[in-house]
Amino acid sequence: MPEKKRFIEEARRVLRMEARAVADLEERLGREFETACGLCLKTEGRVVVTGMGKSGHIAGKIAATLASTGTPAFFMHTGEAGHGDLGMITPEDVVIALSNSGETEEIVRLLPMLRSAGVPLIAMTGQEDSTLARHATAVLDAQVREEACPLNLAPTSSTTAMLALGDALAVALLKARGFTPEEFARTHPGGRLGRRLLVRVSDVMRTGADIPQVAPTATLADGLLEMSRKGLGMTAITDDGGRPLGVFTDGDLRRAMDREVDLKRTRMADVMTGGGRSVAPDLLASAAVTEMKQRRITALMVVADGCLVGAFNIHDLMRAGVV
Repeated sequence: MPEKKRFIEEARRVLRMEARAVADLEERLGREFETACGLCLKTEGRVVVTGMGKSGHIAGKIAATLASTGTPAFFMHTGEAGHGDLGMITPEDVVIALSNSGETEEIVRLLPMLRSAGVPLIAMTGQEDSTLARHATAVLDAQVREEACPLNLAPTSSTTAMLALGDALAVALLKARGFTPEEFARTHPGGRLGRRLLVRVSDVMRTGADIPQVAPTATLADGLLEMSRKGLGMTAITDDGGRPLGVFTDGDLRRAMDREVDLKRTRMADVMTGGGRSVAPDLLASAAVTEMKQRRITALMVVADGCLVGAFNIHDLMRAGVV
């Protein structure tokens, strides 16, 4: 068999084995999983996730997923726990300990201390009769038939099963808490979803002297200069009280040029589009994007209490990372 083909065949074997390991978990979910969810939901503290080696890496990911989906959680390195980090845990917390064998020395050493502190323990292990499992309030069965490693030694299928089981726990808790997209966005302000759900028009709009606006009696030449200076591809036409009467865009300019109007004699009131589209400053910027796409426009006025308070275009939204 050519070497490249062997690579593919081996990769497919691994994926099949790990997929089977995850599928097997579904059949074993039951009362212990419900107990674990209940412990995490009712705790007044945080969920502390711990593990060693490869299980420790999975524990870190599970803690991060819990924290970002509404369950306060953090990762504690098991090896450091006996050297002071155990002080991170309070009696109000819940501990999730990961060990495929359930006999990891560093975890076993922690068990008497957790029990004496009265901290509920959730074990995630592949051995239900292990020391870790016997000390646990709830046991999440992460047993696999065999590792995908051809030597059946390197944690592969077992760590994949633990990762999936951690995701199942986090999502079940998310649903139980009624966790919303807005709450998710608040824990991910640097991500695209966070920007789409948190950034509002008031955060991106131009204000004050940066707003393009002219009086209805201004000449078309003055209107073009204002558009050029402010660089939004439009200008608002407002009355003396700052109330928008209309808008003048590149499209209006093309129509005016077709009529061969006099730039210095034509008033803005005669070439503007009356009314014009506007949005409120507290509108989500992502909703403004939808509005602009539907209307096939590239800029919008921002109006509050009937007065022009801002303006923005698609480039402002792009700079904010909303588009």
